[in-house]
Amino acid sequence: MNSRHQNTRISRFRAADAMMLTMNSVQTRVIDWYHQNARELPWRSPDRTPWGVLVSEIMLAQTPVARVEPAWVDWMQRWPVPAALAADQPAEAIRHWDRLGYPRRALWLHQSAVVCVERFDGEVPQTYDELRALPGVGDYTACAVLAFAYGRRSVVLDTNVRRVLSRVWSGSQYPAASITSAERATAAACVPADDVTAAQWSVAAMELGALICTSASPHCGECPVQDVCAWNLAGKPAYDGPPRKTQKFAGTDRQVRGKLMAVLRQSAKPVTKDELDLVWPDAIQRARALDTLIADGLVDLVEDDHFTLPTNT
Repeated sequence: MNSRHQNTRISRFRAADAMMLTMNSVQTRVIDWYHQNARELPWRSPDRTPWGVLVSEIMLAQTPVARVEPAWVDWMQRWPVPAALAADQPAEAIRHWDRLGYPRRALWLHQSAVVCVERFDGEVPQTYDELRALPGVGDYTACAVLAFAYGRRSVVLDTNVRRVLSRVWSGSQYPAASITSAERATAAACVPADDVTAAQWSVAAMELGALICTSASPHCGECPVQDVCAWNLAGKPAYDGPPRKTQKFAGTDRQVRGKLMAVLRQSAKPVTKDELDLVWPDAIQRARALDTLIADGLVDLVEDDHFTLPTNT
């Protein structure tokens, strides 16, 4: 090997060593920051259960913590274990979901409780593949339960973690619209090797993104890794990727679905089509929204022009 190639190889090894030292430092500082600043949330308490963690993760999808916390406490008091929910009607889960939004999540939790009882002796499963088999559980939720309920090493990639990693390592204000293979590889490399530290890193990085490395107004002066953050060191360049989609609500089918569900939740008996017709003036959009609720299993047509929340069959 000539001296030029040898020097290049040495430089690469030194760069890799420097990267590893920086990564170890980031892990340590973020975890230390978390221990000093973490919010006291009930699903993080020492007596938390895997079921409580699963419920929290399903509830937290697209819903702020402030709205989830009281709903989670109420839910866990009513259905503290999967068997308790599985024994109840899915209509009660949907009714109890109230205004958390995306009510299919309530149905998924009920279906997951049934699966836990029928296949896993009433317990939340402990492997990635088994968790993915639960209704409504995707990659993120499965990894989150492994980390936060069972203390296992996994790659937890939610919006907050993705934003932290994008800024610290890629120097980009926001990550790509969908997870890339390169992003997943970076995230996996950032997770410490041992289970305990890995689980701590996952929740700490998530909390950092939620409280400090926020989307619109990050508090970089309070960030424990600001001195090694590529985005901060580059002067916080504005995002220049594809336009980021924003979700509207007013006038959408989702709003109509919510209004229809509100009527059904409040009624203990079948609701007539005439009653549902009062919630929205556009008959075509109203019918389309009702059809999707029926297709999603959230509403049952019990007789001609009468509708209810679903029941066990």
